[in-house]
Amino acid sequence: MAQITAAMVKQLREMTDSPMMECKKALVEADGDIEKAVDVLRKMGVAKAVKRAGRDTNEGTVATYISEDGKLGAILELTCETDFVGTNPKFTGFAADLAKVVAENDPADVEALKACKMGDATVADELTEMIHVIGENMKVARFKRVSVESGALASYIHLGGKLGDIVSFGFANDATATADEFKNFAHDVAMQVAASAPVAARREDVPADVVAHEKAIYMAQAAESGKPEFIQEKMAVGKLEKFYKECVLTEQEFIKDSSTTIAELAKGVSKAVSDDVQILGFERFAFGEE
Repeated sequence: MAQITAAMVKQLREMTDSPMMECKKALVEADGDIEKAVDVLRKMGVAKAVKRAGRDTNEGTVATYISEDGKLGAILELTCETDFVGTNPKFTGFAADLAKVVAENDPADVEALKACKMGDATVADELTEMIHVIGENMKVARFKRVSVESGALASYIHLGGKLGDIVSFGFANDATATADEFKNFAHDVAMQVAASAPVAARREDVPADVVAHEKAIYMAQAAESGKPEFIQEKMAVGKLEKFYKECVLTEQEFIKDSSTTIAELAKGVSKAVSDDVQILGFERFAFGEE
């Protein structure tokens, strides 16, 4: 039996907003496994919210780059030692330049990125030079390259570089990318991704294991009702539908207007630009989050 420490109870409380004694019981039942304890609390119906356990990390920034034609982009996380440097324009500008290198070279990993050309030198050389100039250690934590064939990308940076995303849109006509209606819509959707942290762009994109996990939680909750199994199934399906509406981007309520959904906004902009505008996916980086 794992030892349940006060720190573990505190972490679980912060993640779930649940009572201390319930957190302790859940940890005992889960033999000290934090993630399993979260599920225990959810099955008990006492977990009000589940927050990601943020790990202690260095300072830094999230940066994005999108090509002029809007079809190629990248998002990158660059770390440093202090918040002062993390918001320094020289540092944030360097992060954006690195994102451009990622987009144009498509490196497989950080080591491959370091070997890429950056001006007359390599990324590794420029990184070393930046470390010397600024006087702090820094490193590329992660990155993701994004591209579309027929469509465009949009990005959003929030919280002074602590949160960023790139959203991929699909459509048939190149002219759509320059239409004000599309540009406003794309900006709003990118902002929505930053604010609401959806798990997927579309229902069919939610990983099967996530759906199975959620349904298992809801079935366990329904079983506590003591109602017949077929009623329990309906209760679980109903909660799963609510999960989709809260966690799937296209089904979410628009943060600027709760009377409409992102899917309905997409239909409206499609009509306005005489094209079929689809949200294909997104990449979202919260600084310090794996």
